[in-house]
Amino acid sequence: MKKLVPLLFLVFCASTYAQNELNNYKYIIVPKQFDAFKTQNQYQTSTLVKFLLVENGFNVVYDDALPPELSNNRCMGLNATLNDVSNMFSTKVSIVLKDCNSKEVFTSIEGFSKIKEYREAYNEAIKKAAISFKGYAYKYNAPKTSKPMPLSLDTKKEAAFEKDEEEVRVLKERMAQRKAEETTTVSFANDVQSVNVAKPVTQNDIYYAQEIANGYQLVDKTPKITMKIQKTSQPNIYLGKEVEGHSGLVYIKNGKWFFEFYDADELKVKSLNIKF
Repeated sequence: MKKLVPLLFLVFCASTYAQNELNNYKYIIVPKQFDAFKTQNQYQTSTLVKFLLVENGFNVVYDDALPPELSNNRCMGLNATLNDVSNMFSTKVSIVLKDCNSKEVFTSIEGFSKIKEYREAYNEAIKKAAISFKGYAYKYNAPKTSKPMPLSLDTKKEAAFEKDEEEVRVLKERMAQRKAEETTTVSFANDVQSVNVAKPVTQNDIYYAQEIANGYQLVDKTPKITMKIQKTSQPNIYLGKEVEGHSGLVYIKNGKWFFEFYDADELKVKSLNIKF
């Protein structure tokens, strides 16, 4: 955990320019078969990567179902790849986004897992890698000369993935319904294993931010200091340390504050009601 927080901090600091570049692309293209695998959607890697990117606000399409404007101009999109450096002891992957000239525009942190079962291991590693996209407010910066075109997916090409897409839709509905729970457990079709998806746990208590050197201390109504948050080079992103608890990241998303941290190897998120 001590190594994880500085790593996340460096990723947020180093990727500012790359994040601005992401706004210049309208689509992210996910292949139905990553180069590291022998079959389509092996271990459900393609559907999981697409789902996580969509959850973070990106417009994601599969590589065989491109809308007309993207088919005519592949440079409107970024190609998602998995950099798989797994070995016999652990699964290690990072999500890489490349432009139409194969230039790397964005590389996530390296997600890892020591689970022996491949499907579970890749699910855990990919979710950890996708932490790099947390807190980013993606907004497409359309060129002034471009004209919006309606999206048109080739439903025939999507037939083979229809089942997986339906599972993603159901997963999103379940996650929305159980927003107050810490994790949501779902099962993918033909998979007896479960995937734990961390969700924010709402904290109803109000925490008052008192300015200190390099940041703030959060005080409850007692009053008691519960956490100290330190400023980073990124606006609205802080390094958080509970007085009696965990260290992690404090950030704002959609007007709400969140505290994200690891408890052992489990990612957890708390929603904080902070008054500045």
